[in-house]
Amino acid sequence: MSAALQVTAFGLALLSTLFLLLATCTDCWMVNADDSLEVSHKCRGLWRECVTNMQDGVRTCDQYDSILADHPVKIVVTRTLMITADLLAGLALATLVLGLDCITFLKEDPCVKLKMCYGAGVILGTGSILGLIGSVWYAVDVYVERAMLVSYNIFLGVHYDFGWSCWLGMAGSTGCFVASVLLTCCLY
Repeated sequence: MSAALQVTAFGLALLSTLFLLLATCTDCWMVNADDSLEVSHKCRGLWRECVTNMQDGVRTCDQYDSILADHPVKIVVTRTLMITADLLAGLALATLVLGLDCITFLKEDPCVKLKMCYGAGVILGTGSILGLIGSVWYAVDVYVERAMLVSYNIFLGVHYDFGWSCWLGMAGSTGCFVASVLLTCCLY
């Protein structure tokens, strides 16, 4: 039972970590499109902004200024939280691999292996919370930005939606959290 639970948690953690990494690297955190013309589709990410022409499908991307330049708070905070979540999830995966019962590393000391799985769960839980905070922070800021434009009757034809990268970050963080709960609460 314990080995099956460990392998299940490892599979979920691996998939969720890949989701987190993909969300951090991709460029569609916020989508805005013009409702009236439907000429272009714009995705803003953490690293660049891409515009796709809907008529011919041509996609052009503009890199943001240097990483040291002044950026909006939502980008800086989300970058920081997502990169930290990625690093913690990677560390947790490495620790979890060494702690799995099916791996021969420290086979003679199952207590240490169990502690490694528990530690991986704690690290994964911390990373998942940071990733979820980063994703939700960005989503709330997109919502507030749209609400401010609507309240001042500015650009009512343009709508802002959460991009697939934002949803991927939330899904990856949630999956890491579930894997963390499996490792910390259900393993004993």
